[in-house]
Order: sequence, then C-alpha cells, then structure tokens
Amino acid sequence: MTTQRKIQLAVLAFIPVLLAVGVYFFFTLEAPQEEVAVEIVEEVIVDEAPVVTTEVIGTSVQGRAIKVVTFGSGDTHLLFVGGMHGGYEWNSSLLAYGMIEYFEDNPTFIPEDVTVSIIPTLNPDGLYLVTGIEGHFTIADIPDPSTRVGEGRFNANGVDLNRNFDCKWAPESTWKGNVVSAGTGAFSEPEASALRDYVAKVRPKAVAFWHSKANNVYASECEEGVLPLTLELMSTYAQAGQYGEVPVFDAYPVTGDAEGWLASIGIPAVTVEMETSNSIEWTRNLAGVEAVLKLYSLAK
Repeated sequence: MTTQRKIQLAVLAFIPVLLAVGVYFFFTLEAPQEEVAVEIVEEVIVDEAPVVTTEVIGTSVQGRAIKVVTFGSGDTHLLFVGGMHGGYEWNSSLLAYGMIEYFEDNPTFIPEDVTVSIIPTLNPDGLYLVTGIEGHFTIADIPDPSTRVGEGRFNANGVDLNRNFDCKWAPESTWKGNVVSAGTGAFSEPEASALRDYVAKVRPKAVAFWHSKANNVYASECEEGVLPLTLELMSTYAQAGQYGEVPVFDAYPVTGDAEGWLASIGIPAVTVEMETSNSIEWTRNLAGVEAVLKLYSLAK
C-alpha cells in the first residue's frame, strides 16, 4: 500500500471523530441569552410622623384634668404652657390648642431630635368659670371673644397660681398693685404641684409660658439672676414673633412665679405676653415657636 493511500485512509477514519465533537459542542453550548431590561426604581423614604401622646399629669382643685400633649421622641425636650390664669387669659389656652392642632396636621414641623410638650390649660377651673368650657376648644366656643372677662385668673381656692411656686415665695404677693393670695406654701395648689412633678419627670431644656397682654417676651430670674440661655431663648422668640424683649421684669414686685422657680433649678424659661387679650396672634407665635425649635435642634 502506497504512502498516499495510507494518508487517505487515516483522514477518513478521523472524520467520524470530528463529527462527534461538533455535535457535542452544538448541543452543549448555551444559546445566547436575550438582553433583559432592568427597571431601576428610586427608593423613596417617607418620614414617619412623630409619636403623639396625651397624658393627665394632675387634677385641679375641682377635679378637672390637667393634660399634656407630647409630640416626638427626640432627646431635647421643650415645654409650652398655656392657661396659667384660666379664663382671664383664655386666649393663651386657645393658642396652645391651636399649636396642638397645627402639629397634628404638620408632623414634620418638629425636628426629629426635639420633643415638644404642650400643657394647654394649667388652670382648668379658672377657664371653666369664665367660659363654661372643659378641654379642647376653638374661638367659636368662647361666649364673647371681643371682651375680656375680669374673672378666672385664680384657681378655685382663690390662689394666683403664678405666685405659688418655690422662688422667693411669700403668703401674699402682688399683681398690678393688688394683693393676691399665693397659697399656704410653695406648691400648695394641685395645679402648681402638677407642673412641678411633670418638670421633674421630663426635665425640659426650656419652657415658654403664654400669657396676655403686654406685647413682650420676658426673661426669668430668681436668686442668682438671669441664665444666659434664658436671654437667648427670650430674644429668639421675641425677634421671630415681633415682640418686645424684657430681660428683667421690674414693673412691680413678684414672688413665687413659675418662671423664676424654673430659673432656680437651672431651666431657661420665658413669659410670652401677647399684645391682645382676645386673639392668639397666630402668625407671630408660630414664627416664635418655630425659631425656638430650630434654636434647640442639632439639625439646625
């Protein structure tokens, strides 16, 4: 057999092997996959509404509940108080309820690192005496909002609550030249002791009281003068709300006031005296509150 013939036979013998290899790769190799379009959805983070709680912190002389409404759970706690003088300054309670409604409708208004508590009426008996109202109310509920009724400043024991706190307390104090009862001792009245106990519980960084009427924001002091942070709090609220600033109240002697007591335990406190006694000056006070929230927020 010639060499050429041997080569031809070898090639013919190898052809089945090549065919087998080709068939193997044809059936085992994966077919090209179709390109799949991937839709990228942007993650949307929805801010959760702050926690809202309502708590009864005490009762009045006549047994009416003294409530506090709290928004949020931040580490910095701020307290606002209305209705210290009940029906005599009903607009201070009305403003407090207005703030509660606004915070409920606008939960992101309060910074995440701040907790806000509002006591709408510290003297519910005095409010009821003048208005016949208990609990949450609106301007439409006031019998005659165009007039200022001269009753309802004191609690049911006839005590001026803003003379019943432990800062230079005396059995009798003054209010616009009139002698008023300050109770039988500091915190003798259940309304004052309710505020004392709540402050001890939450230890707020700052406190603002709504009153009427003087068109000023007043700083607080006791035996050791005005706290520096109190002056900053006063100016912040006053400038935002377009109220006057009074670092030291000297119109007449005052003893046993709540703001002075807070100063004595190291808590900045101010008195926001609205310009009128029959309105809440909403725009001005909302601006003042917002400025205070930003002042105490770490995210400012």
